[in-house]
Amino acid sequence: MTRILLHACCGPCSIYPVSVLRGEGLAVHAFFYNPHIQPRQEFDKRLAALEGYAESENIPLIVRADYDPQTFFRQVAFRETSRCTYCYSLRLEAAARLAKKSRFDAFTTTLLYSKLQKHALIKSLAEEAARRHGIEFLYRDFRAGWKEGQEKARALGIYRQQYCGCIYSEDERFSKKK
Repeated sequence: MTRILLHACCGPCSIYPVSVLRGEGLAVHAFFYNPHIQPRQEFDKRLAALEGYAESENIPLIVRADYDPQTFFRQVAFRETSRCTYCYSLRLEAAARLAKKSRFDAFTTTLLYSKLQKHALIKSLAEEAARRHGIEFLYRDFRAGWKEGQEKARALGIYRQQYCGCIYSEDERFSKKK
């Protein structure tokens, strides 16, 4: 069976991609690595939600729980408008590296599920990481299942965050409501 490493940003965004990949007969392992999430309480809530979902669906979960917001801030300071490139690249590089090291057949990401993320940029960065690390990137456009995944997350009572994770996205969330 083909083994896929799924970089997972959170529980709700994992639901539809896991369903699709398993429906294709793939063995899915989730990988949580999201050092951009702030504050720490939000990071912990998202990790707990993913752990609960993974346990309920029997999804092997690899957690890289290092939390270092200072490094994230240093990398994006004065480059806030291009912060997503750094953030996506950081996580996709880690997923590609782990997938290669752990002998997965390929990797993909739940970032391709959200209608709010920069889809083309994510795809491009993942393809670059795959080339660099000599591992296949399994591209799937999971956005078609956005509504279905969110409804299932609500029904299951899984914690659903209201912003991408970084402090800048949280600020944008509240700024839009003013």
